[in-house]
Amino acid sequence: MKVSVIIPCYKSELFLEKTFHEVEASLKDTIHEIILVNDYSPDGTYEVIKKIVNENENVTGINMAKNFGQHAALMAGFAHASGDIVLCMDDDGQTPACEIHKLLDSLDDNTDVVYAKYKVKKHVWYKNIGSYLNSKMTEWMLDKPKELYISSFFVARKYVVEEILKYNHSFPYVIGLVLRTTGNIKNVAVEHRERETGHSGYSVFKLVSLWMNGFTAFSVKPLRVADLLGLVTAVIGFGYMLFLIIRRLAIGYSAVMGWNSLISIILFIGGLLMMIMGMAGEYIGRTYLSINNAPQYVIREVCTKTEDGKYESSFQTIH
Repeated sequence: MKVSVIIPCYKSELFLEKTFHEVEASLKDTIHEIILVNDYSPDGTYEVIKKIVNENENVTGINMAKNFGQHAALMAGFAHASGDIVLCMDDDGQTPACEIHKLLDSLDDNTDVVYAKYKVKKHVWYKNIGSYLNSKMTEWMLDKPKELYISSFFVARKYVVEEILKYNHSFPYVIGLVLRTTGNIKNVAVEHRERETGHSGYSVFKLVSLWMNGFTAFSVKPLRVADLLGLVTAVIGFGYMLFLIIRRLAIGYSAVMGWNSLISIILFIGGLLMMIMGMAGEYIGRTYLSINNAPQYVIREVCTKTEDGKYESSFQTIH
């Protein structure tokens, strides 16, 4: 069976070649192809990709026209994959390519997707917190099994990838697409390495943006929470009004409440309303962009090596 390896690349000029050679060594006895997707890196990552493509016949290099994010880069790679099994991993060397066969061997007749589960995660602290929050979010909003660990290092059968590619709207979220395609998912334990050089491409802002993609594209539960908050606030307000009326009729007490408590209540209710409106606006805005066919990604260039060993580069636009 042929394995397609997809590696989204961002600011990986210094360590991409090492990651590539490790993947090649791990799959030397397996029919495979490697797809390197440059997500508009500001350094020389794409030059390194072109060098790798020029030296190897089983590699495809994809250059995005702007930074669309890791999940859009995966979708671009999926569209070019021809293998029976698709394997996705990071470019930074922290995901151990030497343990690829652990994932491949775990893909049995009853399994469609296998995610690597790290024994000890060695990310920066805020990314570990972000991973934990993302796990809890997917449990609540996307019905992810509690015991299932989600990571960027996974393998999937071709039919799962083909189903994922049917999603043609903006803001793809691969985890949500996998979870809605199949329930035959399991984990396999692997090691996680320290980052040798550079920094993670995920800032706090990008993590928050990724979460927004997840729950606005695949769940309406946030809107239901907003409805519940509005209902609870209305009940509290109505109950307080009844309390004032009963107190007035019973004991004739009608002292004016202090300004501090009044302003606090106004600010609380006003903030709650703004939050609910912002949440609804986020859904409406993303729906608007999808209706207007905002692209998941745009590919500027694809480079490959032809059967006669010649380097070939073509400019194109793919939405």
